[in-house]
Amino acid sequence: MSLARVRVLPLVAGSIAIAVLIALGVWQVERRAWKLDLIARVEHRLSAAPVAAPAPSRWTTIGKDDAYTRVAVTGRFRANADTYAQAATDLGAGYWVITPFDTDGGWTVLVNRGFVPTRERGRHPALTDHQRVTGLLRVTEPGGGFLRSNDAAADRWYSRDVAAIAAKRRLGNVAPYFIDDDANGPGWPRGGLTVVRFPNNHLVYALTWFGLAALVAFLLARALRDTRDES
Repeated sequence: MSLARVRVLPLVAGSIAIAVLIALGVWQVERRAWKLDLIARVEHRLSAAPVAAPAPSRWTTIGKDDAYTRVAVTGRFRANADTYAQAATDLGAGYWVITPFDTDGGWTVLVNRGFVPTRERGRHPALTDHQRVTGLLRVTEPGGGFLRSNDAAADRWYSRDVAAIAAKRRLGNVAPYFIDDDANGPGWPRGGLTVVRFPNNHLVYALTWFGLAALVAFLLARALRDTRDES
């Protein structure tokens, strides 16, 4: 192999590696900008006054951009139709109590009334009086949890899968989202436990990629210098 080729091969390989590492760093910078914008938008929704929960005319447009919007709806909870989805909270292990809420508009939305410990499952009172529910709009969680799939036949739930729960309970005209009730009284279920947290480590990742690019550039320059000195 010629000396020229000995010099060219590490130069090409090193240049490609540097370009890839810089591209990854730039991508993380862009991801950080996106994440900061997302956090700002969600914080704005959380601090805003409740708006009317989206009615059927808006259901086809509901998406992630609507998540964590504070909403309000009036109607009645449906008796004897609770669904229990496994949950782990600061209060311990237990279940989210998910109950159909028949609105004054003639449609139904699932409401996560809050958390109950395992020992309290099925022991909380039913709420059938006409009332106003306020809380956070949440997008459906299809499929199940980590390494655990929902089992509708066994009525075993690891996520709040709106479509699957609605089919199991034969709810009919149900909204494609659910509401996390923000009621946080002394009894069970205990609402207001929604955790809104977006990890934002993109700056660290970007600095890591840029640092690796600089390291590769330094090693490449030293290798080329050593090769030149040997010639």
